[in-house]
Amino acid sequence: MIVRFHIDPVEQDQYEYLVTYEGEELFGDYGLDSLEGCITAAVEGLGRDAVAAEIAYKGVISGTYPLASLALMTAQIAEHALQTTLAIEEVSP
Repeated sequence: MIVRFHIDPVEQDQYEYLVTYEGEELFGDYGLDSLEGCITAAVEGLGRDAVAAEIAYKGVISGTYPLASLALMTAQIAEHALQTTLAIEEVSP
């Protein structure tokens, strides 16, 4: 199964995440100090059924990644999510 990680800022330097599958909430947490921390926590909470995850930061999906990539390249994937969302926000009305 491919899950989605919804990551959002909740206040300065604080983030929350929610993991969903086909729109159904599986689990989440809040108060983490970085996007990278949210990705790491979400990966650690997944069961064996998940093979990949879509990353959505502030509602913008930046990509779909195999779980092995999420575990090995967390910082780069978090940075990509941030940059993708900033680029979309820059051109959105």
